[in-house]
Amino acid sequence: MMDLKTYGYTEIQEIPDGLLPGRITEVRRERFTVMTECGEVTAVLKGVFYHSAETREDFPCVGDFVLLQYNESGNSLIVTVLPRYSKYSRADDSGHAAGYAKTLLEQVVATNFDYVFILSSLNRDFNVTRIMRYLTQARQSSGQPVIILTKADLVEDYNLPITEVTQSIPEVPVHVISSHTGLGLNELDTYLMPGKTVVFLGMSGVGKSSLLNALMEKDVMKVQAIREVDSRGRHTTTHRQLFMLPSGAMVIDTPGMRELGLFDAEEGIRAGFNDVEELFTHCRFTDCRHQTEPGCAVLTALSDGSLLRERWEHYLAQQHENKYVQGKTGYLTDKRTQNKPIPRSSKKSKKKGGWKN
Repeated sequence: MMDLKTYGYTEIQEIPDGLLPGRITEVRRERFTVMTECGEVTAVLKGVFYHSAETREDFPCVGDFVLLQYNESGNSLIVTVLPRYSKYSRADDSGHAAGYAKTLLEQVVATNFDYVFILSSLNRDFNVTRIMRYLTQARQSSGQPVIILTKADLVEDYNLPITEVTQSIPEVPVHVISSHTGLGLNELDTYLMPGKTVVFLGMSGVGKSSLLNALMEKDVMKVQAIREVDSRGRHTTTHRQLFMLPSGAMVIDTPGMRELGLFDAEEGIRAGFNDVEELFTHCRFTDCRHQTEPGCAVLTALSDGSLLRERWEHYLAQQHENKYVQGKTGYLTDKRTQNKPIPRSSKKSKKKGGWKN
């Protein structure tokens, strides 16, 4: 039998008789690959998930520890999702109000990880603002963020982008690597310890698949060439999957995302901009809007240069996006409540003379 502890499992509760713990390593539509003490099994969701889940975030995701009814001759049944110690979500407004799986703005990308590797290439698609947005969500997730600047072999001098990142994002580890030459890969050994889980995040074409292949010491993911015109690539990863590295660490690879939508990111923004929000406590008025008010600590800091205007604008942009997403989430939630079908018993009561009090 396989020891599930190698996949990061720690027995956090007593397992009911007849159920088997496991970790989800892959999701393809409604089929799940789960690693258990009995080996790798294929599983589907028990019907209760579709009837009782209030949000899509209640559904199992890659990285989740679950309890299942084991079936050695067919599909096992996932019965319960065990508590998550970390979770990465993004805003997904591509759905529509028809069915649980389509109505919600939260999309859970990965769970139960220790580190968040934020990958950004050093070529023409390099963008510090985008890195900061990923960082906000990484901090919200409860995982430790690490910034990985990839494709160092494609630029002559990467000192300038390193300086730009470290100045804009202090106190976060930054590593420069090349998956093709091996530059900097040994620096990642600190994070890739047995039993630890890392999630890869980044835009399409930043080199997630190349890095995974290098860490796996074999080609497990197809790598596509980037476009010369804008240094961007097409999606290589098409689904989420957990890989076991030779080191004993695990990597959750995620599809590249053209746009990252902040979701419920208030704590992440506060953690990333605590220096900015600390200024608010020194404003003369408690309801200061930081625009033209006298005694505004933010305006003073902007004037004397102790707060960079670019950092202030990054803060405002992330707060604006977070409030927009939360407002839209509330709107859709209210709309679903209003459009919720009336139970048959209630309809009958209405026909007989109105609602019963």
